Amino acid sequence: MHVLLLAFALSLALVATALADPPCGAPSARDDGWDAATPASVGIDADKLCALAQRLMEWKAADIHAVLIARHGKLIFEQYYSGFDQHWGEPAREVVFGPDVPHDLRSITKSVVALVLGIAVDKGWVKDLDQPVLSLLPRYAGLKNPDKERITLRDLLTMSAGLEWNEDSPYGDPSNSETDMDMAADPCRYVLERPVAHPPGSVWTYSGGSAALIACVLRQATGQSIDKLAQRTLFDPLGIKQVSWARYPVTGDPVAASRLRLVPRDTLKIGQLVLDKGRWRGKQVAPASFIEAATTPQINALGLMFYGYQFWLGRSLVQKREVDWIAGIGYGGQRLYVIPSLDLIVLIHAGLYQSSMQE
Repeated sequence: MHVLLLAFALSLALVATALADPPCGAPSARDDGWDAATPASVGIDADKLCALAQRLMEWKAADIHAVLIARHGKLIFEQYYSGFDQHWGEPAREVVFGPDVPHDLRSITKSVVALVLGIAVDKGWVKDLDQPVLSLLPRYAGLKNPDKERITLRDLLTMSAGLEWNEDSPYGDPSNSETDMDMAADPCRYVLERPVAHPPGSVWTYSGGSAALIACVLRQATGQSIDKLAQRTLFDPLGIKQVSWARYPVTGDPVAASRLRLVPRDTLKIGQLVLDKGRWRGKQVAPASFIEAATTPQINALGLMFYGYQFWLGRSLVQKREVDWIAGIGYGGQRLYVIPSLDLIVLIHAGLYQSSMQE
């Protein structure tokens, strides 16, 4: 379903228009770093955007919470709905969404963690991505063996550490590795204790444990938890102030694989940062070289998609034109699409936590 929404947005961006702009989805005026513009001013058909907004309002099964679009560095569309949202460990409840209401990013959180690691390498806090993970975590030296000593930070970024891991079963199922990790007394130890199933760097396996270990390495290197380090190095330069990060129930540390909540306009800034090779409003926040590598195919992932550094990479065929995209993807229908060839960003939030439509 979200692929269809992306295709719709792409088709709009491929056709310039000079139509008058209807008021639907008009971005609100806020002092948050975004400049607003009309869809027509950046070559997008505003009538079709309004038709999309109306269809989503009527399509209750889709449970869309927010759709935001930016083009040429301008916020051009911002539409919110009401729907069911769920905080970790709490029952789902009806929420009226808006620009001041934070939304769960779920696994888009992993993309944020990767960006923080890129900044840490650029600043010299972490030497490079080819360092063995266990060499950076002396407290777990007792877990070393020849196979595990080959696992590098780069392997974590590409989800190819080779450790046995299962997130195919539903979260909460005893066979789900992320469930066990989240409830462990030491989540990083839990990940590193998994048996080696494949040579590191050879096989992609979706794993929330990769982001957990990256956060553990960053804490060892800087003395700061991932939430504080992200605020200092990434969020503050982007003007992101409204941040909440769920915590492991046993350790109280931030959950690095998911559970970050931001207001949608701030999440869209992450997409703009990636699109602009690490720059935000003229300032280099993240290293361009890391962004380039993070958004370049590093390994085969699901289906026809590739994987970079905690970012998904794919393509869509729109009006007989192949369009490549970069994405942060989170469970329940959270999608942050970056389309460099169209200078376009699309953010979709939804509440499809119990629905096959989120695929």
